Amino acid sequence: MTAADVPIPFFNLESMHQAIRAEALEALAAVYDSNWYILGEQLRQFEQAYAAWQGARHTIGVASGLDALHIALKALGIARGQEVIVPSNTYIATWLAVSSVGATIVPAEPDPHTWNLDPAAVEAAITPRTAAVLPVHLFGQACRMDALMALARRNGLMVVEDNAQAHGARCKGQLTGSFGQVNATSFYPTKNLGALGDAGALTTDSDSYADFARSYRNYGSAVKYRNEYRGINSRLDEMQAALLSVKLRRLDAWNQQRAQLAERYLNNLNGLPQIELPRVATGCTHVWHLFVIQCTRRDALQQYLSAAGIQALVHYPVAPHLQKAYETLHFRAGQFPVAEQLARNSLSLPLYPGMPLAHVDRVCAVIRRFCNNEIDETL
Repeated sequence: MTAADVPIPFFNLESMHQAIRAEALEALAAVYDSNWYILGEQLRQFEQAYAAWQGARHTIGVASGLDALHIALKALGIARGQEVIVPSNTYIATWLAVSSVGATIVPAEPDPHTWNLDPAAVEAAITPRTAAVLPVHLFGQACRMDALMALARRNGLMVVEDNAQAHGARCKGQLTGSFGQVNATSFYPTKNLGALGDAGALTTDSDSYADFARSYRNYGSAVKYRNEYRGINSRLDEMQAALLSVKLRRLDAWNQQRAQLAERYLNNLNGLPQIELPRVATGCTHVWHLFVIQCTRRDALQQYLSAAGIQALVHYPVAPHLQKAYETLHFRAGQFPVAEQLARNSLSLPLYPGMPLAHVDRVCAVIRRFCNNEIDETL
């Protein structure tokens, strides 16, 4: 098998995990031997380390990113009768979190160039019932948080950031996940900072919101067998916390590798017909959780790449307002055209720390052939 025949996966953890194997196994063994697996020392250490890295007073580890969003909204008192403005294009977890507290989902369209929530669209969606805005730092690019926070302050709105895809991104020098009153993130295995299973966290500078989140994640209990709230069971376990502590020390370096790969894609694909490349808003940075392009012949390009042994994925093929889960909200096709166009045209290319630059070059060469209508009979 030649280098040109080696399959290129969309994502591969091997390089990252091999680099930390000894340290990770040592950390996991220490947890195993401790005989303490829930709400222990490893979680405390990770929460402190992540808060320091994030620039927040508090981190509260939970079982998933969705739980983090749910608890963040609960902490802020968001409930039935109130509205939360969310992106019209995002992973459905963002919407599910709003549904979980009984609030009304109000979608707002993204900027057609950055694909992140457009502050002007948010402003147009505000009503007297609007209580909060839930921006998503999609694909790893920071939203224009300076504009969104100013808008929220003018209108007395709370802000919860969905930072699941953007560990390390910045707006005007400030890390995402540190702007809102309470913010949420996921440590799903493929995230820039990923666990070995489902995991998540909240970040906040508020002592009272942090105290609520710590109790709510633990059956609503701060003192054993004393329950202040009707809480849930959502606790980041010791094994995941220990591994995340090991990975956190390498996150910035891994993000730099992602940036190098993304730069290679941007340079090699620039100017191609049919391809729209990601654009980064002024004052914002991108940590390239996903490298997403737009192509009007998306499905054909994905098939062409697959025939060449290259795995490309679609994030996300159905906009949330057109999902069966939300048919009772009576949104209609064409109501959010930017989100629908992104669902039709988005294609995520392979990108992960440890990916050889030669693989990026090969992906780009195949895309160039596709765009130039060249036919490779060997495929």
